[in-house]
Amino acid sequence: MEKKEDLGSFLKYLPLVAQSSSLAWPPSVEQELQTISEGPTKSMVNSGEVLASHITNMRKSLSLDACDLSPNPLLQGYATFFDKKISREESAKFFGEVVPALCGLLLQLPSMLETHYQNADHVLDGVTSGLRLLAPQEAGVVFLSQELIAALLACSFFCLFPEADRRSKHLQSINFDDLISFPFMSYCSKRENKIRCLLHYFERVCQCMPTGFVSFERKVLPRGHKHNPHYVSYPEAEYWAKSTTPLCSVEIHTSGAIEDQPGEALEVDFADEYIGGLTLSYDTLQEEIRFVINPELIAGMIFLPRMDVNEAIEIVGVERFSRYTGYGPSFQYAGDYTDEEDFDAFKRRKTRVIAIDALPNPGSTQYKPERLLREINKAFSGYLHQCKHQAGPPPSSAVESSKRWCMDDHEEKIGVATGNWGCGVFGGDPEVKIMLQWLAISQSGRPFMSYYTFGLQALQNVNQVTERIGLQEMKVGELWSKLVEYSAERLSRSTRLGFFSWFMASLSATN
Repeated sequence: MEKKEDLGSFLKYLPLVAQSSSLAWPPSVEQELQTISEGPTKSMVNSGEVLASHITNMRKSLSLDACDLSPNPLLQGYATFFDKKISREESAKFFGEVVPALCGLLLQLPSMLETHYQNADHVLDGVTSGLRLLAPQEAGVVFLSQELIAALLACSFFCLFPEADRRSKHLQSINFDDLISFPFMSYCSKRENKIRCLLHYFERVCQCMPTGFVSFERKVLPRGHKHNPHYVSYPEAEYWAKSTTPLCSVEIHTSGAIEDQPGEALEVDFADEYIGGLTLSYDTLQEEIRFVINPELIAGMIFLPRMDVNEAIEIVGVERFSRYTGYGPSFQYAGDYTDEEDFDAFKRRKTRVIAIDALPNPGSTQYKPERLLREINKAFSGYLHQCKHQAGPPPSSAVESSKRWCMDDHEEKIGVATGNWGCGVFGGDPEVKIMLQWLAISQSGRPFMSYYTFGLQALQNVNQVTERIGLQEMKVGELWSKLVEYSAERLSRSTRLGFFSWFMASLSATN
């Protein structure tokens, strides 16, 4: 088993040990898990304080660096949440049913991983799909069962992942200690509700384990493939300026959320360069809400380091478990959600999440030509098709993977559902960003852009602008050139108008 290359490279990130033909927990950890799995009447694990004590013992048995997780905040945090922040009834149910079941799931983790690695080379006709580090510039895919994901996330909840080597590989912390163990006085409503979403996920999978699969793909818009007919290389500004591709159709929604879009579309996650962002921290942004209502997304944080400028991450198959209300500070868990999305041939839900990171706090520099190019190419890397179909899309409709594979037989019909990418706390110009996304989606060959404004005032006239652009029958190259011209005027301070007002005025001046 340890001779498997993908397992061998990832073993140091797991809390297990490899033997000649199997994986195993260290005996002392296995004993702790076995004891807790028998329920609170035998284990006496009936409170957050006692649970934290057992977690601390397991971490010591795993020889995890003491600086990774200080016992005092752990004890305080788990005791605060489970013994004070939730009701006695909720706590009794969690420790009576969920915690023992999670420990039972963790006892199965070694055998689940063994089965996973045995099957990993047969999912996509010999293409490696086993759990491994998908490093920057290493295009590839990982296929995980929902059951294995549940076990990995249980490992996060019990804070059993080694963290020390993750930082050097640009991997985020994956244990739940920062989320749950922050000092008592720092608890706030949005943080409590984020935890409640995750606990509800554990309750659901312990009641009825889902049987589907989820794929995680690092997509790379390659450099230096100018003579390869299968790929488009990382475009320069000239590529965009000369494009004669028609603009795709646009649907504007002033209410609703991306995850509720009714059709088949890539659903954009407004990530930072580290997928998942602050999901497992004490803060909450709108983009991390998606990760707590679809907690299987968090599994990608285990093995996906930060994204480079020419990369995106596509996750297909995640199930939604929770409802919510509010935004940012008003975010609240709102109960159970039954996901009725259909499955594809790979037993994945037809939910496609694409993570692309925008420039943080760009200020006026976002109007520089190189910044415009960076943003449009970042979006382009996410929206491009992942394979060359047998029917043969144009060469510009393929991104690089470890090998070409085709997991959607009608991908050319799948549009993009997106919103105010890189705006809000990231400080992007929403009028420019919607145009950049429209250009990238159109050039990628996607048939439509379904745009959710979340009621943003700056976009109140977007329908008027997109309709005018449609009447002009503008191509990608023409609209790109208008954006470049406008941005130059913003940089030189010869205009202070937003792009919409500037664009409409420029059309009037030429008519």
